[in-house]
Amino acid sequence: MRILVTGGAGFIGSHLCDALLAAGHEVIAVDNFITGRRANVAHLLEHPRFTLIEHDVIEPLDIEADQIYHLASPASPEGYMRHPIETHLVNSVGTLNLLRLAQRSGARLLFTSTSEAYGDPLVHPQPETYWGNVNPIGPRSCYDESKRFGESITMEFIRRYDLDARIVRIFNTYGPRNDPQDGRVVPNFIMRALRGEPLPIFGDGSQTRSLCYVSDLVRGLILAMDRDEARGKVINLGNPDERTVLELAQIILDLCDSPSEVEFLERRPDDPERRCPDITRARTLLGWEPTIPIHDGLRETIAYFRRYVGQDPRAILDG
Repeated sequence: MRILVTGGAGFIGSHLCDALLAAGHEVIAVDNFITGRRANVAHLLEHPRFTLIEHDVIEPLDIEADQIYHLASPASPEGYMRHPIETHLVNSVGTLNLLRLAQRSGARLLFTSTSEAYGDPLVHPQPETYWGNVNPIGPRSCYDESKRFGESITMEFIRRYDLDARIVRIFNTYGPRNDPQDGRVVPNFIMRALRGEPLPIFGDGSQTRSLCYVSDLVRGLILAMDRDEARGKVINLGNPDERTVLELAQIILDLCDSPSEVEFLERRPDDPERRCPDITRARTLLGWEPTIPIHDGLRETIAYFRRYVGQDPRAILDG
């Protein structure tokens, strides 16, 4: 099968490319490298069934594919707050371009949305039927609202044109190839713990996150794409193992054997208080649930990040 992966040089996208190639598919990865990293796909460049194209999907593409995974978008607060306009455009204009490409080529499409579509949720855990509590003009809205728009226009193509598409809302995901500088809780805590620096906690640390290891997430994406029953559906993918941010900090400090301490800072605007997926639909439709325990996944992630300790930030960006 010929498969297009937008955002293919990103954290999750590169792992998805690995898995699809391992399954015998031809993979075309597209990335504009705003937040993607060439090092994530360097090991694939000589692979006979892999092609890397540097391209921004807000400009139309003309590629024949059987399946389209649309992962292109800054996804961390550091990334989308640094590139807010680009984030709006890739999830709106870029999504429209890919929906039209899928329509022309008869491809099946998967749009990766986000748990941020729920905002600071008033329902817990969050099922796909919950409409969310999002600040439409807040500092995070470039990501939250553009993903919600991407969901909306994808559903219009499903309803109006009977497009074979599905939407996945990805919850917090971690693992090797996370950008060490992307500001999310796991890479931020690990890098600071390895350097002996204070771990910043915004608020009192009681806010929760649910962390899914990247290999579990990729397995869920492939199941969502391949299962006919997922057509036209919205599906949460994430780990319902809910932990407080303070607890995550302590786990990482212990695994890194770090002398660092936590540092409590003022809570950031629109930072969700609780975040945990209801994965009943994923279990029912896909037969999917995460299997990697958090301590095992964090050990693998810490081993990956150790190579970046002491590196110049510019080298981290390139490597």
